[in-house]
Amino acid sequence: MSSIKQLLLGMAAALLFLGSVGITQADEAASAADPVHGGKIAYTCFGCHGITNYRTSYPVNYRVPKIGGQRAAYMVAALAEYRAGARAHATMKAQASSLSTSDVRDIAAYFATAKPLASAGAPIGVAPASAQVCTSCHGQTGIGLTEDYPTLAGQHPDYIEQALKAYRKGSRQNAIMNSFAATLKDDEIRAIAHYFAAQQPSLWVPQAPRAP
Repeated sequence: MSSIKQLLLGMAAALLFLGSVGITQADEAASAADPVHGGKIAYTCFGCHGITNYRTSYPVNYRVPKIGGQRAAYMVAALAEYRAGARAHATMKAQASSLSTSDVRDIAAYFATAKPLASAGAPIGVAPASAQVCTSCHGQTGIGLTEDYPTLAGQHPDYIEQALKAYRKGSRQNAIMNSFAATLKDDEIRAIAHYFAAQQPSLWVPQAPRAP
């Protein structure tokens, strides 16, 4: 194993420990959230995330992520990054900036649902060598090991691929992910994306609630 990957594995392990320390805070935040209210104010989200295989075309063409069953704490953090500009996406920045902190928490709880995805057991296929660091946080089957880490199981492969390329380019800011992605070639990114996209149980495309 290269010294860079050894360092990244060590950093990932440290973050996993720190993440486990923060589980109580994440659980407390989740218990304070109101998913019913979140469902009432999430109507704008369904315009993109509620349509199967809906694609964004600018600046890169890819399917928008599935967010049904995603980790609530991760979604809160992701929206904060869009609002702060740590993730470059004009539409998501505008959307995140229009929401209060409590609104973000409620929407995240709504899409996460009361029962997070649990691993079904053995992974599907063999994880590529380039995914070794990924599994330290995202698990062998793509289920985020703590609330802070996103679940990747069943996510659109083209979305995972563009996200990794954005970390490599620096248009997404995260110290661990930037360092890791910088070591990856395009074919390695593609292999990682397709491996996690094949895992089950899968994230899903949420359906907008019907009007009463």
